[in-house]
Amino acid sequence: MDSPLWVYLLGLAGMGIYGTRIVVQWYISEKSRRVESPGIYWVMSSIGAVVLYIYGWLRKDFSIIFGESLSYYIYMWNISALGMYKKVPKAVIILQALFPVVIIALIAQDWGAFIDTFLKNKDVPLRLLAFGMLGQFTFEIRSVYQLVYSMRRKTSILPLGHWLLAVAGGLMIIIYGFIRHDWVLVLGQFSIFFSIRNIMLWFIARRNDRLKKAAPEAGASPNQDSDTME
Repeated sequence: MDSPLWVYLLGLAGMGIYGTRIVVQWYISEKSRRVESPGIYWVMSSIGAVVLYIYGWLRKDFSIIFGESLSYYIYMWNISALGMYKKVPKAVIILQALFPVVIIALIAQDWGAFIDTFLKNKDVPLRLLAFGMLGQFTFEIRSVYQLVYSMRRKTSILPLGHWLLAVAGGLMIIIYGFIRHDWVLVLGQFSIFFSIRNIMLWFIARRNDRLKKAAPEAGASPNQDSDTME
């Protein structure tokens, strides 16, 4: 489906925000040599989600709206867990929380038109839509996994499973984007390379932790020998 240029530019802006967040997260993680979960990552995630909500609506693509709905409030939870809402006016938080509700309210105003426009879109056959939704689900369910993992540890963490799901879902979204000729979706998944790098950093950090743990044990042996000799 052809859309005005400004619609694609809006989508690229949303993907740009999403892409920038992971570049920032990767840079911080690369410096510490382990996967980090900085506050700016979640703030940019929340802003990007709002932009892509609007893009999905304008493109009449329910798979995008569906995908963003899975993780929107999880972004808010992570921002809260990091204590960042303490510096934000309550009015901003309320407006942020209500945004998906407004989208749902707009849909509910004319449910029949929504079905015809989004679920019976001739440019997006039902099978293709289902595949797109599966890709979005796989990609966004990583946020649910991250939420459960973090809540158990009472802090914001980006675990290995988060990045594995990001890679799997990202590949599916790229395929969906190619079929739909939606280059915004395809280009937006350049972040898959950073997800792969985060997987590598996770294993590097795990190896380093094991080496640090083993080092004192290895160093204890010479001291014990010298004590015995004395």
